Amino acid sequence: MATDVQQQLDHIFRQEGGRVRATLIAHLHDFELAEDVLQEACLSAMEHWTQDEIPANPAAWLLVTARRKAIDRLRRMQVLAQKQAEAQLLGTLYDDATTFGTEDFFPDERLKLIFTCCHPALNQDIQVALTLQTLGGLSTTEIAHTFLVPESTMAQRLVRAKRKIRDAGIPYSVPRVHQLEERLNGVLMVLYLIFNAGYIASEGQTLQRNELCSEAIRLCRALASLLQQVPHTAEHPEVAGLLALMLLHDARREARSGPAGELIILEEQDRSLWDQAQIQEGIMILDQALMARKPGPYQIQAAISALHSRASSPEDTDWMQITLLYAALIKHNNSPVIWLNWAVAIAMASSPERGLELLAELDTASMQNYHLFHAARADLLRRNKDWSAARQAYQQALSLTQNTVEQAFLRRRLNEMCENGE
Repeated sequence: MATDVQQQLDHIFRQEGGRVRATLIAHLHDFELAEDVLQEACLSAMEHWTQDEIPANPAAWLLVTARRKAIDRLRRMQVLAQKQAEAQLLGTLYDDATTFGTEDFFPDERLKLIFTCCHPALNQDIQVALTLQTLGGLSTTEIAHTFLVPESTMAQRLVRAKRKIRDAGIPYSVPRVHQLEERLNGVLMVLYLIFNAGYIASEGQTLQRNELCSEAIRLCRALASLLQQVPHTAEHPEVAGLLALMLLHDARREARSGPAGELIILEEQDRSLWDQAQIQEGIMILDQALMARKPGPYQIQAAISALHSRASSPEDTDWMQITLLYAALIKHNNSPVIWLNWAVAIAMASSPERGLELLAELDTASMQNYHLFHAARADLLRRNKDWSAARQAYQQALSLTQNTVEQAFLRRRLNEMCENGE
């Protein structure tokens, strides 16, 4: 019974955790307090819920319970006088859990939370990391993996950022028009990384976390709508470019996993399972963005994804055009991961040997701890029939990934080579 409730709670938290957390932070103005009382509310749910008596609106139940625990904490801390306004507001808005569910009673505060986390007083890396944790619900381990830094380092950065927001009184709101520009790049990066964290889960037993992908798409649509409503703002084709990129990638969702949840790489996917309506929407949004003639990294990545989406088979993929787009992308983002993708595209357009030469130049310390670098190198070695080196690279990739689906794929590749006598 407890396991069933835990599974239900995990599912509910994945779907609604960001919304509940954002609402708590909006009224408490304290990240750490909001997270603590939300965790306590989840523990209370485990104690009080049963399989047959899970509340009709469980997210609202969690919010009410967390609100009450926050008020209790404030009283125990003997700072009620200082926090009276917040406590009174919480008490008047959220007393009846049965009325939750509409936007009037349970406002969506997530877009405000993103802008708060992306305040210019914080450096951009911590802006992204903080929002990935508070909005996306990613663990410190997952975020550290995203930034290729030790978990302890990332934990310290997150604690410092939350306290800086609290102590500096950074407002929890969508900024004014003249402040939008300075925060927009950070917001776009946050949405991009939330989507990526869902598209390839860095740990766990599923390849992707669909709720994170859907959340990133929803928030990007909300951001685009917000900017359209703000007068006298410049065109922002990168917002449309990012939305197109997400839609084009997400359109392949059903084809990325097999019946048993196993990973299916792009060239082996059943393309009839791709969501053609979503692909067409993504291409239409990208075409509109490109009309502004202000190409940026998200538009370029969307154009790469569009080339994959238009190809009726792996053989029809225009790899030469993709290599040119990656070369353009490097001018905007000279990161090792972009270089890795460019090297793979070069290999597909020319030969595995050329790709391996480029990867050898990219063999940096950060890449040594990045499992996809070793997986890409292993694949090129396999294509080049260098079986011994390929096996070693697959083993290295296997030792670095914490995702069980990816681990199973890498083991399958190793077994295939052994079965073929390679």
